Amino acid sequence: MLTAMSATGVITRIVKRNGNIVAYNRERITNAILKAILSTGPADRALAESMTEKVEAALTQAYTGDMIPSVEDIQDIVERVLLDHDQTKIAQNYIAYRRQRAILRATRAYSFEITDNIPYKKIYEVLVWNMAHRCESVESLNHIIDTGLLPGLIGAAEQRYINEVDLAAKAIVARAAELRLIIIAGPSSSGKTTTTIKVGEALQSVGHRLKALNIDNYFFDLEKHPRDEFGDYDYEAPQSLDLDLINQHLGQLLAGQTVKTPFYNFKTGKRTLDVQEMTLARNEVLLLDSLHGLYDDMTRAVPATSKYRLYVETLGQLRAADGTFMRWADNRLLRRMIRDKNHRNLQPMETLTHWHYVRRSELKHIIPFIGHADFVLNTALPYELPILKAQLWNYIPDAIERFRNDPNRQDAYVRAMRVHDLLAPIREVKNHACVPADSLLREFIGGSCYNY
Repeated sequence: MLTAMSATGVITRIVKRNGNIVAYNRERITNAILKAILSTGPADRALAESMTEKVEAALTQAYTGDMIPSVEDIQDIVERVLLDHDQTKIAQNYIAYRRQRAILRATRAYSFEITDNIPYKKIYEVLVWNMAHRCESVESLNHIIDTGLLPGLIGAAEQRYINEVDLAAKAIVARAAELRLIIIAGPSSSGKTTTTIKVGEALQSVGHRLKALNIDNYFFDLEKHPRDEFGDYDYEAPQSLDLDLINQHLGQLLAGQTVKTPFYNFKTGKRTLDVQEMTLARNEVLLLDSLHGLYDDMTRAVPATSKYRLYVETLGQLRAADGTFMRWADNRLLRRMIRDKNHRNLQPMETLTHWHYVRRSELKHIIPFIGHADFVLNTALPYELPILKAQLWNYIPDAIERFRNDPNRQDAYVRAMRVHDLLAPIREVKNHACVPADSLLREFIGGSCYNY
């Protein structure tokens, strides 16, 4: 098994932006800090190495056992260590340098649809849309709220999402003669379930018969998943699902046979086998909504030519006052904190501390396969953060205080601080009556006309 630590407790491996696991290189951290120091004054190699040692100490506390930090995780900790040790100017230069590197990567890749597992053209389109609707920054979003224009933005954003769903449906119809399985995949809380429903509605409106297979019902019992030292279960990997049974049922369904699908109770963590009979007629196409839908072993029983793979992600483009953009994963974390509280018997603090499992699995089992997708759909709604804040803000300061001095929870502390800094300047919107009942956001905040 690959681990992040050597026998002496030193980080040995990291996860790159493309999901690959590579050897850890201490010198990269030192050189990056040294460049930030040079932007402030004379070179101070001793200071750079001293800060690197402190970063490594924080990493070894935060990432234990088989937990492997990503490049972004390490950079977050570098920022926090510099600030915690009163190196404010160096931290500011480091943040600016990090931002410049991100812009450079994006500039080099704009001519490609997907590079380094990031759909740059797509996020550029999102940014242009946001700028056209004057919701590309926290300041402009607050202005929309203050001037009573939020209902108009909500309507426009909902229509943009529906337009994308319709485009995906038209692409599917164009291949209808050969397709037997439509996969809607994407990371946690990206809105796969609602998108599955919407795509189904769009296809049914033009005469295509569909039937959905709920992959969540194929989870193994929670007690069968590995647990960490805190008692938390890791159920984010594709192997948490009964892949053999999934493929058995897929093969049988596409052959016209009847299967009995299981049922998984998220509140009890138990699966019951042979619950619901299901048959796929010759003129029906199977819909599959799954985190790991692009993972080859998930649907190995179905020929590639018979699959259509739609990838959904919160490709939001919201800029803070300092020029940094909201992270897509943080957007999804906020959604999941609310959903878990409302539907999965988990408190927001538990979701926050579990999130490192989510991100590790995304980097290893989801993001590397984006290039396999036939269509990429943006599910971020530019108006959602003020509404999410109203439901979650009270939990964030508590999380910061609880984990600030806990060496084993520094990943949760860094994440809570980042979410705090993102949400702090955004106006809260407590009344969300103007959000349509069929909105994707209702999947998380409740009040949907759909049965989840």
